[in-house]
Amino acid sequence: MSNLSTLIPNRSSSGITRTTATVSSLNQKFGSIHRSRRYQKKSLQQRGVSSDQQQRLAGGVLCRAAMDTFTVNKVATKPIDGQKTGTSGLRKKTHVFMSENYLANWIQSLFLALGDEAKGQTIGLGGDGRYFNKQAVQIILKLAAGNGVKKVVVGQNGFMATPAMSALIRQRGLYGGLIMSASHNPAGPDEDWGIKFNYSSGEPAPEKITDKIFGFTQSISELMVADIPDIDLSSVGVTHFGDFEVEVVDYTKEYFDTLKEVFDFDALKKFVSRSDVKFVFDAMHAITGAYAEPLFVDALGAPADSIRNSVPLEDFGGGHPDPNLTYAKELVDIMFSSNAPTFGAASDGDGDRNMILGNNFFVTPSDSVAVIAANAQECIPYFKNGLKGVARSMPTSAALDNVANDMGIPFYETPTGWKFFGNLMDADKCSICGEESFGTGADHVREKDGLWAVLAWLSILAKKNENAPEGSLVSIKDIVNDHWKKFGRNFYSRYDYEGVESESANKMMAHLQQIVDSANKGDAICGFKIDTADNFTYTDPIDGSVAKNQGIRFVFEDGSRIIFRLSGTGSAGATIRMYIETYTKDASKFELDAQDALKDIINAALDTSRLQEFTGRDKPTVIT
Repeated sequence: MSNLSTLIPNRSSSGITRTTATVSSLNQKFGSIHRSRRYQKKSLQQRGVSSDQQQRLAGGVLCRAAMDTFTVNKVATKPIDGQKTGTSGLRKKTHVFMSENYLANWIQSLFLALGDEAKGQTIGLGGDGRYFNKQAVQIILKLAAGNGVKKVVVGQNGFMATPAMSALIRQRGLYGGLIMSASHNPAGPDEDWGIKFNYSSGEPAPEKITDKIFGFTQSISELMVADIPDIDLSSVGVTHFGDFEVEVVDYTKEYFDTLKEVFDFDALKKFVSRSDVKFVFDAMHAITGAYAEPLFVDALGAPADSIRNSVPLEDFGGGHPDPNLTYAKELVDIMFSSNAPTFGAASDGDGDRNMILGNNFFVTPSDSVAVIAANAQECIPYFKNGLKGVARSMPTSAALDNVANDMGIPFYETPTGWKFFGNLMDADKCSICGEESFGTGADHVREKDGLWAVLAWLSILAKKNENAPEGSLVSIKDIVNDHWKKFGRNFYSRYDYEGVESESANKMMAHLQQIVDSANKGDAICGFKIDTADNFTYTDPIDGSVAKNQGIRFVFEDGSRIIFRLSGTGSAGATIRMYIETYTKDASKFELDAQDALKDIINAALDTSRLQEFTGRDKPTVIT
């Protein structure tokens, strides 16, 4: 019998009402065998396991000790403030989620929001391996069983990268899936934790669901908790509790099956095996460490020492698993050394972001998605018949626009948030998309996908070097320079000011809104003439929904842009993001450092926003 005071931290048993009379004993056919032990065929026969069940075991499915039925307990609770779910789910400090009923309230509210539709369904569950995930799995399983879910498919050790969950949902036809992650934010008892629900296409839950969740968090009064034992997550297998089933699965299978439908693994393996190719991938002690060796080493033949920081740790090794030039310093130092590898890449906490580097060369995320789109049909088998369309988030540079115009394919500019791309993909309007925040992906899943982006770049390298002799490698820098010669270069940078006092950040945004409200075409800001100034509004071409206040934009007559947004991906305070862009077709300027090329417009952005005055910050936390 499970311990409900452990399930719901700080909850005494006095708040529990039992809704059934008894809890059955363990099924005597299987006995009280420790759940992590694999049955041998002889012991299965001795215990009367049917031949059908033995066949399932032979296929790698471990049946575990089971219960004929279980009790569902009504546990009294009350609403907790601050459970508004954003585009990336609910994120708070870990200790907040560990407080009494905090996680349980949100999960119960999710099942209330889904209603009868979720009863009898199968859902996925997993996360990025951060602190508290293993305890959270047990809480979620008990609530899932108590709310009528038929089956939960859980990644071994509680692991499941965000794009892998999307693949699992799509491959298995699941109703949806829960992802335990705070993405690229740090992990640990005093750091961040998060939870989100992905729907039946593998996409983040739409607002019609997240709004309902929030509504129920404001009125919740009881939790429906199944009184079942904790599940052993360490080995693959199936456990039954009456009609409820938990299957612990290999977290790589459906994901790798999906990637193999997209890429030519034989061609990738041939390229990686070249003597003049050296590859390095930094998992940053986050979830892609669990995928990197089986993918890059076992499947593609890269040397084992190509993978760095590959062991997923609950605190990500004390690091900040955000793959950018600041937080992935170890990889950056390697790639900008005198003997740098051919190709370097990193991914983030939950595996949906990526950073691409060549020998002494950084590929901006905006350039990355543009280069992938321009080369996809030639280099990636999945796109052999061409692209349906492409999309980018509004703050992302216009490099992708230039590719779409040249190829004559539809282009979409959306707010930040992968759910907007998902709508386009479900309607067969978009094949490749990207965000400047190191997120790149395609319609093989409904999440951005860090490892997909790495394989996409390897595919481009493989194709460009198909006939190149050893020692005459076409490099990452060569590919990007050729792209700029054809399409021009969008110089681009993002300044992040993290942990700003929310009041100060809101005052700055209100000041900018006043400027937008009074701006006219042709007005000058620090010498730049305005073409348009607005607070971005998006009308979804598929469902007609309208998203307002998505970021303040100043677009100038020369194509330069300044954009300001408040980010919702952190757990405390506000992050101000300032985006700066200018465009040139002058090849003599392509080699300029972006910060030098953007100096004048950066100064214009800082002067116009009065950012330093409002925030007291004299420099950003991160520059990309």
